[in-house]
Amino acid sequence: MSLFNTPTFGNEALTGGFSDPVFDGQNVFKMTMDGMARPGTVQTVTADITPPAPLGIAAGAIGLTLCDHDTPVWLSNSLSRSSLPEWLAFHSGAPVISERLEAHFAFVEAGMALSSFSQFGIGTQEYPDRSTTIVLEIQGLEDGKELALSGPGIKDVTMIAPIGLPDALLRIWNDNRALFPRGVDLILTAGRQFLCLPRTTKITATEV
Repeated sequence: MSLFNTPTFGNEALTGGFSDPVFDGQNVFKMTMDGMARPGTVQTVTADITPPAPLGIAAGAIGLTLCDHDTPVWLSNSLSRSSLPEWLAFHSGAPVISERLEAHFAFVEAGMALSSFSQFGIGTQEYPDRSTTIVLEIQGLEDGKELALSGPGIKDVTMIAPIGLPDALLRIWNDNRALFPRGVDLILTAGRQFLCLPRTTKITATEV
């Protein structure tokens, strides 16, 4: 290969990945699968990684675990302007793209306003799995206003109390659930913690 065709990476892109990619990746994969099977269950990443700011540790670990050269990734504005595209490319091989509809995964910075999930891939009736999984960073997963979760994988009701959700999230999520079996899946992350909200999960506000 010609040296002129070899991609170059800054120091921040070369560092901060899994110290033990096989063990750490397997551990995060198991937590993610458990999180999808038991919506609302808070998982905690123990791996010592340093993704480029402003991405959090849990979101970075999910990116390293679930993204590869076959999974196009979309990044929100602040993330795309950081060294995250190079970091993901170096550690996972995942290509960063500008078209949301084509993304297998989308990483969204904390505080970004969302108006709809329909701008992302929602799959088709025949292939509902060809949709985008959105990894949304928020302020925290505990001590916020309580929301009630129900649906597959939940016995009766599971309560969550996230802080910093987008204002319109409940409306957006109800619209997303109405598309079933199509629709996006959502992973909320905050620092080292994350929880999963598959498209089948119903979210209900517990107070006005």
